[in-house]
Amino acid sequence: MKKIKLFCFPYAGGAAAAFNKWRQYLDKYIDLRAVELAGRGKRIYDPPYNSIEEAVDDVFNLISEELAKGPYAFYGHSMGGIIAYELAYKIRDNNLPEPLHIFFSGRGAPNIPCEDDEMYHLLPEDEFREKIIELGGTPKEFFDHLELLEVLLPMLRSDFKIAETYEHNGEIKPLDYDITVFIGKEEEVNAEQMHGWREHTNKVCTIYYFAGEHFFIHDETEQIVRIINNTLLHAYKEHKE
Repeated sequence: MKKIKLFCFPYAGGAAAAFNKWRQYLDKYIDLRAVELAGRGKRIYDPPYNSIEEAVDDVFNLISEELAKGPYAFYGHSMGGIIAYELAYKIRDNNLPEPLHIFFSGRGAPNIPCEDDEMYHLLPEDEFREKIIELGGTPKEFFDHLELLEVLLPMLRSDFKIAETYEHNGEIKPLDYDITVFIGKEEEVNAEQMHGWREHTNKVCTIYYFAGEHFFIHDETEQIVRIINNTLLHAYKEHKE
C-alpha cells in the first residue's frame, strides 16, 4: 500500500509545528505533511500574505509537484480550512489529481457569512493582543517576549486580515469526493453554517462534534487523528477498487 500524504494547514497564527503531536497517533501508512505558511516557523522572514488568494498560490507552488506522486488528502483548521477549500478548486482548474478527502475543521461553510463579523485585524495593538489571548491558540507567555512580538505580531494580524476579509465568490461547484467537518460544540458556528458544507460535495459530508470551543483540536487530538486514520484508509481502499 502506498502512503497517503496528509497536507495540513494551520489556523491564524499557527505554524507547521502545531501538528507535531499528530505523529504519535497517525497510522503508519499516512505521511504527515504539515505545510509551513509564510511569516512563521522556518519561513519566519518571508513576507506575510495580503489575501487568501496569495496564500493559496503560495501553497500550490509548494506542493503541486507532489500531487501526482500518489494519494493525498487535506486537513485545515479555521483559516487553514479556507486555504484547503480554495486550493481544492485551484487543483481542479489545473487538471491535477484531486485529493482522496478533505477535512475541514473549526469553520462553517465558506458561502455562509459568519455571525461574528468583527474585523480584529483593524484593532489597535493593545486591543489586538488582548483579543488574541482571549481567543486562545497562542500561549499567553508569547506576549511577554518583545523581540518575538516585533516579528510575529505582523504575521498574526495578516492572518486575521486574510481570514476576515475572505469572501466566497457565491458559486458552488461541488467536489467529487467525500469531505469531513470537525467542529467544537461551543464554537460560534450555527447549524446553517455547519450543514452548509453538504452543498460543497456530490458525495458524503460527515460532521463530527467535539467538546470545547474553537481550539478543541488541541484537547481532542487523539480522537481527531483516529477518525482521520479510519477515513483515509477506507477512502484509499475504495479508490483502489
